[in-house]
Formats: sequence, structure tokens, C-alpha cells
Amino acid sequence: MRLSDSVAVLHPRSPWEAMDFGMALARRHAGLLMLAWAIPAWPLLALLSLLLWESPGLALLIFWWLKPLGERLPLFILSRTLFGETPRLGESLRALPGLLRAEWLASLTQRRFNPTRSFDLPVLLLEGLAGKELWQRRAVLAACRGKRGAGWLTLVGLHLELALWLGLLAFLYLLLPAQAGVEFDWQQLLEDTPPDRLWLEHLTNGLYALVLMIWEPLYVAGGFGLYLNRRVHLEAWDLEAAFQRLRRRLGSATGILLLATGLVLAQLPGPAMAEPPASQASQTLGRQAARADIRAMLGQPPFSRREETTRWRFGDPAQVSDIESLPAVPADFVQRLAQALEVLLWLAVGSGAMLLAWRYRAWLAAFAGRRTPAARRAPPRPPGHSAPRPAASPTLPADIATQAERLWAEDPGQALALLYHGLLERLREDYQLPLSEADTEGEILRRVRRLERPELQHLAETLIRHWQNFAYGRHLPPAAVKDELLSAWRARFGSGSPA
Repeated sequence: MRLSDSVAVLHPRSPWEAMDFGMALARRHAGLLMLAWAIPAWPLLALLSLLLWESPGLALLIFWWLKPLGERLPLFILSRTLFGETPRLGESLRALPGLLRAEWLASLTQRRFNPTRSFDLPVLLLEGLAGKELWQRRAVLAACRGKRGAGWLTLVGLHLELALWLGLLAFLYLLLPAQAGVEFDWQQLLEDTPPDRLWLEHLTNGLYALVLMIWEPLYVAGGFGLYLNRRVHLEAWDLEAAFQRLRRRLGSATGILLLATGLVLAQLPGPAMAEPPASQASQTLGRQAARADIRAMLGQPPFSRREETTRWRFGDPAQVSDIESLPAVPADFVQRLAQALEVLLWLAVGSGAMLLAWRYRAWLAAFAGRRTPAARRAPPRPPGHSAPRPAASPTLPADIATQAERLWAEDPGQALALLYHGLLERLREDYQLPLSEADTEGEILRRVRRLERPELQHLAETLIRHWQNFAYGRHLPPAAVKDELLSAWRARFGSGSPA
């Protein structure tokens, strides 16, 4: 690596300027960087989607967890591009297996949530360090606010990813045709996704990968810019590059300069007779006086600073000699003890994480896996105990479907209310569901889904959805819904009257 071959001007910058410098470098090769990221990542996401088709949330979580490994190839391209050796796409892909082997396990475990990951990655990948040497090198580069700005880069990138993803999701829902039958309902987003709509979940995962294809090269380039800026500050890369360019320019003119210097020296006159040197005694006296003046000057401010400190100390000073006489602890023993303590601390952290995961497994299953928490088994009802009947329930006719059809022409809302109360009554009587007055429509639907009866679930979802639209928004259902609801009702319950 010769700094004089750099295609960019290296000089000390502020952290924000350094990140902007890295992103400007990435914009010049945006196509190559995005292709290099997408070619390994897209097949991986497709494979995860096929293997975990029933759990799109889990597929997305695994893809997100492996994200640090995908940042290595863009960094490899940027490091070559800086010195004018832009690799081709095939050459970059052939280098990928070697790039993935370096500290891959640590990148996915103990350093996975490190906010300065973009700054530490060049230290690991470009300097080829590992273990203790890597830790020491990172400490040196991070000293004196060396990695200032890397944490902000990660925080801003996290929010940018989320904003772009949500924007693409909103755009996708706007593009879906009405015939697709997909309704934007916040309640449905928090519940299980129907099997016939899993493709929509996998499509949203693909949109997230599309966001990463654009942002990940920029994120890596920002961290690379911070790393270069720290090396410039620490090792004066700008001066070294300037001297290398100067030496290169003067290299071809060295012979001419030597010849010109020889000709000039040949024309110089002979040595002139100088005055006799002063006596040795006077020179010695002058040196001593100069040294005394220098000592006096150094003993005065600002070269000398006197400070008196008073503090408490433990123990008898006489015992210091006894302490010093004790045998020194071997350095290897101290190092092994420190490593053992580090392992114990990591075990404690891992155990705590596992304990938290086990304690809140239901929450994780609900929000990470997008499944509802495990249903708590209801206590068995005593024999002879019947489900409570809502006070507001009207007296149900013998033939609910016929009565609802008759009411539909005059008041569709009353017809929907009659079908809704009839449904609740049949759920209590036929399926022994423990419904109460405090149950919401969502809780009723969840209990119906546990019965695993698709026809009953479809009838309940359709009826409750139109009932809610009428009850809360006064939106009457379309005329075609009437025949669909009544047919489904008669097919399921016959006349509709409880036995």
C-alpha cells in the first residue's frame, strides 16, 4: 500500500466530514457495491423464506442477525478503490469466503450489538489482527475520541432503515388492488397472518432487503471514512503521502541535481583565512555561563511548576519495604486470572440473557415470531354451570336467518345485531366457549380460531367485521354481503335457533 497512490486527498477531518468522505467514495462505485452486497444476500433470504415459509418473522430475524457478515465485501471493495485498484465483481465474489472466515463467530455474538461496528470492521478485516492484538489495536484507535461519530452513524442508520422500510410498506399497500382482498387493519397486524397471505409477509421481508442493499454500502463507507481519518490523525498519513509524492517527482531529477551541485561546488573560491579562534578558557567560561542561565530559566515559570499535595495514605510507611520485599505475582498468572474472570462474566451475561428469553418467551413468540402468545387454559367449569348471558342480548327468534333476512330490507343494522347475538349464543351452546360480557370482538375471534374450524372462523370474521363497521362507523355492508352471510349462517346453523 502506497499512500501516494490514493485517489482521494487524505488530510485530517472532523468526524462528520470523515463520514461524508466515505459516503462520497461509495457513491462513485454505488452500482458495484450494491451488486456485491445483493448477490450473496438475496439468495440467502430466498433460501430462508423457503425453509421457514410458515414463519416469515423468524426468517427475517435470522437474515437481520447475519447482517454484519454482509458488510465485509463492500469494505473490501472500498479499500481497493481508495488506492485506484477497483476490483471487478467476479474478483470480489471470489474473495468473499476468505473475508467471512475472519472472526465470524465473534461478529455474530459478542460484537453483534456493538454500535461502533462500522469503525471496528476495518481494524479486523484490513489489518488482519485477531485476539489480544486486535483488542489492543482497537483500544489505540479508539483513544482520544478516535471513533467519535461511529455510534451516531449506527443510530441514524437504524432509524433510516426503519423509515425507508415503513415507507416502502405503505407504498406496497397502496399498490395492492382491491381484488387481492387485503385490508389494512391494525388488529390483524397484531394477530396471526392467515396462511393464504404469507406471501405478503415474505414480500415485506424482500422490501427490507431492498432497503439494506442501498443503505449497507453507505453505512460501511461511513465507518471506513472514520477509520481512515483516525489513521491520518494518528500516523500522519497526509505528511507521508506528501513526502512520497515529492520523492517520486525528484527521483527522475536526482542525476541532474547532483551534476549541477558538482559544477557549482567546482566554481567556489578557496577557503578564506579566518580569524584565530578564541582561547579555550574563554569558550569554557562561556559554556558554563550559558548552562547556568539555562538552568535558571528552566527553574522559573512557565518551565517549572511547583505543587504541594497533601493526602491520606493507609498503613505505616515503614511497612512499604516489607510489601516491596514480597515476591512479585507472575504476569502469566494475572493474565490467566483475568481471562477466567472474563469467561465467568460472559457466562453470567449469557445465562442472564437465556433466563430473560425463557421468562418472556411468550412475548418473544408474539412479537418476534408474529404469533399470538400461548393461550392460557381456562379453568374447567363446574357441571351444570351455563355461560353467562349478556343483559343486552335480545330475545332470539326461532329462525334467526329468516328473521334477519326480513329485517335486512328495513334496517340492516338490526339484522347484523341479530346475527351477531345469535352467533354468540351458538358459540356458548354448541361449542361451550366461555364468553362473557367483558369479552371484546377480538377476544371472541381468537377463541373461535382456537376451534380450528375454517368455515366457522370465516363466518365469524365476516360477521364481526361488518358489525364493527356499522356499530362504530355507521357503514352499512354492501348488498352482496347479505346473501353471503345468510347462506353461510344456514349452512352452519340451519335455522339458527339454539337447541
